[in-house]
Amino acid sequence: MKKKLMLTVVFMVFLTVLSSCAFLTPSRIEQMLATDERTYQDNTTIKQKDNTVTISLDEYEKLLRFKDAVSIYDFIQEYYYKAPDEEKLIDYTCKGLMAGLDDPYSFYYTPEEYKKMWEEDEGNYAGIGVMINANYKTQICTISRVFKGSPAESCGVLRGDILYRVGEDLLVTAENLDEAVKIMRGEPGTSVDVTFLRNDEEITFTINREMISVNQIESKMLNDQVGYIALYQFAGQCDKDFEVALNGLLKENATGIIIDLRDNGGGWVEQARYIADLFMDGGELCYLVFKDGTEEHNYYITHDGKADVKIVLLVNEMSASSSEILTGALRDCADAIIVGTKTFGKGIVQDVIPVGDRGAGFQLTVAEYFTPHGFAVHETGITPDVIVQLPEEDNGMYDFADLKNDIQLQKALEVAMKQLQ
Repeated sequence: MKKKLMLTVVFMVFLTVLSSCAFLTPSRIEQMLATDERTYQDNTTIKQKDNTVTISLDEYEKLLRFKDAVSIYDFIQEYYYKAPDEEKLIDYTCKGLMAGLDDPYSFYYTPEEYKKMWEEDEGNYAGIGVMINANYKTQICTISRVFKGSPAESCGVLRGDILYRVGEDLLVTAENLDEAVKIMRGEPGTSVDVTFLRNDEEITFTINREMISVNQIESKMLNDQVGYIALYQFAGQCDKDFEVALNGLLKENATGIIIDLRDNGGGWVEQARYIADLFMDGGELCYLVFKDGTEEHNYYITHDGKADVKIVLLVNEMSASSSEILTGALRDCADAIIVGTKTFGKGIVQDVIPVGDRGAGFQLTVAEYFTPHGFAVHETGITPDVIVQLPEEDNGMYDFADLKNDIQLQKALEVAMKQLQ
């Protein structure tokens, strides 16, 4: 789940360039601390006078941990054969710091990336019109959705295609997917070459970039009793749109609801809580466990007042993060029946945090979550009550609510009807 909460933080003194202060070399700091005139303030106070800086001992010791990086910076400034890009040095320093965690879910956003991340979340951007699921275990990036009326749909891109190459030479993996997306985005009216793998064959399309408006929700009645809601991502205003869709189905006398979370890689936890609250009485969506072992049970709370419907959840191996949070909560607290295949197993929560004054930010894994009844999800996943594997020849490339070809949806409807008997 990439994203949860906006906080304001003060970063390390080593990264003081982020707050428009000057770098201090180790030698100058050592001289400063060697003088008898130094004073120490509290951990967050820095005093500057007559070209000297007085900091606390804690801040000084923190700064010394990064003296090698500062030395490299000094050497670049002194000896690099041309003027370096200062902003790029800052960005890559921060990227390297986050990369040192060896956590694919914790990373730094440059100001440009941070802005684009919010644009993507709002669902309006210039691109080709696909949703991509990145599997960090296999490094494979799969098209999970082709937006209706998009340039990708017009060219013939299909759900289930593997994103293989962007441009002439970028071979796409989960690690460099952000770079691939950056290339596929651009000015409306321009084009980009994108190569996909379909049945082990390469297919290349030249796709025009256009403004894309993303709808995260689709819904319809499958028969006179069961409504169907596909939730593609926890982003934008999907929670409010979900409620509108649910109310519409209830007005059509739905007494059973199938929620399709297949290929939904997650997003905002708060939106999962909002949706769960529509089907749960007072309780908790999940609880968090932090690195010191403390538990937080009062963060994502649901309230009394729920829809009187039977629930079936459709999941697969790409249902992750907030999808698994919602699935676990509705299984534990709303008697939901789960149909499909075992979920991805991303049971950790990230904060998205702005940093500095250039519009940058970072995403950091802060806790592991557990379902209301205490079940772990991380690296375990959720096993459905009714397992339905797709046949080997079925790559899931069918339309919304395709009861003729979608055998997992067929089974979900069968289960829903049995609940209503």
